[in-house]
Amino acid sequence: MRKKSLLGIDWWLFTPVIALIAISLVTLLSLNKALFFNQLFTLCVGLVGFYLISRLRIETLQQLAVPIYIVSLILLFIVLIIGFESHGAVRWISLFGFPIQFSEVLKPFLALALASHLSKVDKSSFKSFLMIIVLLLPVFLLIAFQPDLGNAVIYAGVVLLVLVVYGFPWRWFLLLLLPFLLVSPVLWSILHDYQRRRLLTFLNPTSDPLGASYNVIQATIAVGSGMFLGKGLTQGTQSGLRFLPERHTDFIFATLSEGLGFVGGFIVLIAFFALSLRIYMIFKEIDDSFAKLFSVIMFFFFVSHFFINIGMNVGLLPIVGVTLPFVSYGGNSLLSNFIFLGILSATAATYSRRNVLEIK
Repeated sequence: MRKKSLLGIDWWLFTPVIALIAISLVTLLSLNKALFFNQLFTLCVGLVGFYLISRLRIETLQQLAVPIYIVSLILLFIVLIIGFESHGAVRWISLFGFPIQFSEVLKPFLALALASHLSKVDKSSFKSFLMIIVLLLPVFLLIAFQPDLGNAVIYAGVVLLVLVVYGFPWRWFLLLLLPFLLVSPVLWSILHDYQRRRLLTFLNPTSDPLGASYNVIQATIAVGSGMFLGKGLTQGTQSGLRFLPERHTDFIFATLSEGLGFVGGFIVLIAFFALSLRIYMIFKEIDDSFAKLFSVIMFFFFVSHFFINIGMNVGLLPIVGVTLPFVSYGGNSLLSNFIFLGILSATAATYSRRNVLEIK
């Protein structure tokens, strides 16, 4: 079932997004008017981008898979050379005065490239499986070297989940896991000190309350103190008095939970469930392999962000710096999410039209 307006927008897909954006803007306005207006500007750009991309023929985008992959590698490499440092990482370049984080913006395009490639390979071929890993390894490494552990984990996790769903034999994944287990001491040694501390803190959250444990302690205090109805968005102590770090980005769920309580957090959960369910329904409705693969990749990207972000806000997962889609402040993340929606809408519309023509 597809609910549309005159603009051809899938409102079953877009309505939960509106709910998430609304709660995001209200929360940001309570923190800082500048954050609110910056996010509102990016929202307008994202809506235009979404509409334009959703009007494209999906065949055109699919044919650009190889150029997209090559350009993505080049852009990620350029970040390491000319990117500027912020918070101890080199993840951004300045373009006309705007900070661009390619590890965020490129997610929907790399998802498109992966879907296009997978739709053409034989799932019974180990060579095909190995080639996918070889092609995606440079993407993972270029992001990890920034360092951007959060996005590196997202990319790696989503790819593995998609390959499992695609139907590659389990023994190949075990074979792939063995080398990583053997080199795990090396991987641990190349992590930055703060990354190792964060992982160790996860095992003992109260071990360093003024250092590595500070973020997770303040976040869980903020979530718990909101209780059922919250303190009010302008009345929070952890977020209002800036005890809570990154209160508008990585820890915005803790911020809104403190202000709006369990009710506010529950609205976010319901909206994400509705959005994920609609993406899954689109996956079920279409029968083209490329379209199905893109929808399942998008599903795993959104669900991974959702679980990791909320998990680290409530102390269930290590802090790795992952945004909450459509809720966290950040132009790059918001644009990436709208590009995802635009490509999915174009894909679903294309194959829905084909099905109608076949019925006739």
